[in-house]
Amino acid sequence: MACKEDTNASAQESLTREDSEICKTELESRRFQVDSLEAELLDVKACLEFGSEEDARKELGVLSGRVRTTATMLRYLRSKATVLAIPDLSQMVLKDGGGSPSCEDTLSEARSHCGGSLGVEDGAYTSEMLQSIEMVTNVLEFLVKRVSVAESETAVQKEMVLLGEEELSKKTVQIENLAVKLQEMERFAHGTNSVLSEMRERIEELVEETMRQREKAVENEEELCRAQKEVEVQKLMEENVKLTALLDKKEAQLLALNEQCKVMALSASNM
Repeated sequence: MACKEDTNASAQESLTREDSEICKTELESRRFQVDSLEAELLDVKACLEFGSEEDARKELGVLSGRVRTTATMLRYLRSKATVLAIPDLSQMVLKDGGGSPSCEDTLSEARSHCGGSLGVEDGAYTSEMLQSIEMVTNVLEFLVKRVSVAESETAVQKEMVLLGEEELSKKTVQIENLAVKLQEMERFAHGTNSVLSEMRERIEELVEETMRQREKAVENEEELCRAQKEVEVQKLMEENVKLTALLDKKEAQLLALNEQCKVMALSASNM
């Protein structure tokens, strides 16, 4: 997207640069023509002393007409370039109802000079200048249209970029929220695993202790079988009863721990 914006901006700059270069070239050309005509006018004035007064006046009239026509065309070209560069300027001039003449008035004035009392050669010269001015004007209008199209495309591309940035911001927020939830679930799972590990260790300890108690009970039973005296037998029986009760208690604890482990495993799997 950034490349498209740079391309549109460079296109607008190139169009504006072409517009300015054409205007500058045409204005310099017309100024050169004015300077040439003024030089010819000075030469004619200098030659008045050596030629007939009527020929000099005719030549002076032709040169003066060319100077006026060229100056009028320069004013038209300047006015047209200003209007194309600032589109609202023509509407402002129309609302004011006065001020400088419009481009069309200036061009009409130039055509009136062309269709006046000038000679055929001077009329052809003026017509050629008018054609050149109209061609430059058409080129300027075409360039302005291209600039307008490029500006419209740039505005559309900017709007698309803004929409893309908004969508990217939304996706970024969603990803951050999911990352936070994932971290919470990982912490919970880690805590659950720690509790389960502790429960397993306790169960293993209880199992080992139960095994030892059972072995001791077997030994006591064997001792009872070997004992012949009632006192020793009674004591062994009492101890066996205690060990049996303790064994039952340990087995109950073991069952309770197993049930608790099952509940915790089910709750962890549901999450």
